[in-house]
Amino acid sequence: MSRPTVATSLSAKLLLLTILFVLLAEVLIYAPSIARFRMSYLEERLAAAHIAALSVEAAPDLMVTKELQAKLLAYTGTHVIDLIQPGARVYMLSSPMPPRVDAVYDLRGTGMGMQFVDAGNALWLALEGALEGALGGALGPRRDRVIRVIDRSPNDPAQRVEVTMDERPLIDAMLDFSRRILAVSVAISLIAAILVYVTLHALLVRPMRRLTAEVVAFRRDPDGAPPLVPGSRSDEIGVAERELAAMQGTVRAALRQRERLATLGTAVAKINHDLRGILSTASLLSERLTESADPEVRRVTPRLVASLDRAVELCSQTLSFTRDGVLPLTPAPTDLHRLAEEAGAEVLATARPDGGRVEAEWINDIPAGTLAQVDAAQLGRALVNLGRNAVQAGADRVRLSARSGRAGALTLTIADNGPGLAPRARENLFQPFAGSARAGGIGLGLAIAREVLRAHGGELRLVESNAAGTAFALDIPQCNADTGPVAVAGHKSFVSH
Repeated sequence: MSRPTVATSLSAKLLLLTILFVLLAEVLIYAPSIARFRMSYLEERLAAAHIAALSVEAAPDLMVTKELQAKLLAYTGTHVIDLIQPGARVYMLSSPMPPRVDAVYDLRGTGMGMQFVDAGNALWLALEGALEGALGGALGPRRDRVIRVIDRSPNDPAQRVEVTMDERPLIDAMLDFSRRILAVSVAISLIAAILVYVTLHALLVRPMRRLTAEVVAFRRDPDGAPPLVPGSRSDEIGVAERELAAMQGTVRAALRQRERLATLGTAVAKINHDLRGILSTASLLSERLTESADPEVRRVTPRLVASLDRAVELCSQTLSFTRDGVLPLTPAPTDLHRLAEEAGAEVLATARPDGGRVEAEWINDIPAGTLAQVDAAQLGRALVNLGRNAVQAGADRVRLSARSGRAGALTLTIADNGPGLAPRARENLFQPFAGSARAGGIGLGLAIAREVLRAHGGELRLVESNAAGTAFALDIPQCNADTGPVAVAGHKSFVSH
């Protein structure tokens, strides 16, 4: 397993994301900040203009000398100042040749949205000017704008101040403010990124690397890898460490148990093979007892033969279940109607515990000519197991039906009229050696049937089980051959007596 490089590591991603998120936060903060900076700049100019205009009131005959007027205008950075007092009295300062006004901004009642727009327009004009300078004046001569600003006086809201001023000093101040914001943003981003990186690296990344290394080592050598010693943390990392340590212990125990069971299974398989041969020979020999002259011997012989047959069946099922690996399948187009008939004949040939044949009706509702791409031997084996369970549990009628689903899927249903599953069988359904639906069973029939369905990519599931009977569904996905949808037609049944 390849380890992540520095560029693709969790630490690098964490550092990069922290820087990006901090810069994004600064961008979101910058927009209202630059708009507010522009408003504050203009308000300062209006306040200074108000004070300068009051000099007119102190001058003889309300006339300020040209020299003083020029100094006041230069001090306030304006070309024209109009102070309108209550009663329409106007104090005015003006340069000899006021320039043409390019734009008028009335700040009275200006909302935050319009402040954003005005600040953006000012910065856009600055960008155009910088582009023109970079192109060496190729766009033609361009002069800085002159703006007229109107607002209530910051010093006395009852008075209105109007000033005419160059916009270039305002733009320069905004650019300088933007550079300071950028520098502060970069510094904050780096400091925050470093602090977050160091903190999260110690709290998350290093423990995650340790957990990853433990998982890799355990995957390579479950028995040889040293056990993980969980820390004392109570957060999610601590829970993960404790759960990983517990999982390692569980998996190691399961592997050791599996190894022992594999050895035991091999021995059991060999014993079963020999035992099945011995029981088969005994079953053949016991059939000769039916010719005995002793009536008592002839009476108990069927039970003896049935017991031997069940023992042979038990050995066969155990051998089938202990085979390793997935069931080998040989799918081929199979007539499910014919397969159900063959399974029914085998089911109805099942012997009762007293040695007699079962008396039941096998109803085949699967339409003739219904084809499916399945392994006929394995699927027939599953149908026989389910049918035998039904008749041995006491059912005297077993019905098979089929219906098509989406994308060529097929569902077979096998239902009986038996007494239903016992509570113990429901709790341990499909569990080998524990989920038997009848007395004396070992629970391998259902387990093997489900294994067959899962090998086909489908599933065996219990539909219902009550006093009126039990129904199982055999789901086989995407198995229909090119025969069109399944249609439930008339049925064919045969009875064993």
